[in-house]
Amino acid sequence: MKHPDEPTAGKFATKAPKTMKAANPVSAVKTGKAVKAAHPVKTAKPESHLAMVRRARRINRELAEVYPYAHPELDFRNPFELLVATVLSAQTTDLRVNQTTPALFAAYPTPEDMAAADPEELEGLIRPTGFFRAKAKSLIGLSTAIRDSFDGEVPGRLADLVTLPGVGRKTANVVLGNAFGVPGITVDTHFGRLVRRWKWTDEEDPVKVEADVAAIFPKSEWTMLSHRVVFHGRRVCHSRKPACGACPIAPLCPSYGEGETDPEKAKKLLKYEMGGYPGQRLSPPPDYPGKPAPPLGAE
Repeated sequence: MKHPDEPTAGKFATKAPKTMKAANPVSAVKTGKAVKAAHPVKTAKPESHLAMVRRARRINRELAEVYPYAHPELDFRNPFELLVATVLSAQTTDLRVNQTTPALFAAYPTPEDMAAADPEELEGLIRPTGFFRAKAKSLIGLSTAIRDSFDGEVPGRLADLVTLPGVGRKTANVVLGNAFGVPGITVDTHFGRLVRRWKWTDEEDPVKVEADVAAIFPKSEWTMLSHRVVFHGRRVCHSRKPACGACPIAPLCPSYGEGETDPEKAKKLLKYEMGGYPGQRLSPPPDYPGKPAPPLGAE
């Protein structure tokens, strides 16, 4: 079932960016025709700030064509479930969280239920996500605060969300953007890596990265920009071996060549639906072109 707070997706088959010859970035990868000699022309002239902004906004438009179905990759049905899932996602994959939360939310469907949870029982349910003792303490703490300070409802303001145990600015922006429709930029490891590769910022501190990127784009774009960048980071622009030769925005990337540039070798590095594999959600949106992830123990 499509959640009301998920972005509306378009059709998977999209026209390629003007810099690409292939009709579709995924089909191009499968046919081995992706981005041959698509790297940008190197010039000695430094890029002006205005030129960077224009290039950044074009990247966002290109990513919107490549990932019209971009969405939060955590399964959730309400703000509380998204908040809990986001806290659990620290130091693990969204897939592992999605495989863990069905049993968790069956046992503790509301903040009141989780606030009263036995710590050892809660730890046992979330053990697959790692750091389960610290996470259990945060979940009980934030659930108690929601029960006692916010009448059992997850608050919809950044200033309130960051007062909850285990909830930082990144988690708050995820919840605000996807459960409340409040624009926000989510700076996780993928987002930070890509925006530095694209020379949108040189900052390492997530708050400073958020501020730099926010200055480039209109506020209305912040939430979807975050999804698109994270999608690209997980599927194509990996940390250790980016698939440069299969990247649909290679002509716009000043870091082209840091990864594999041969199209045939690069397409073997693609992940999730870009490589023909399951995604991270057990219950993906209806328009998602990939396969649902398997439940825990069924991999």
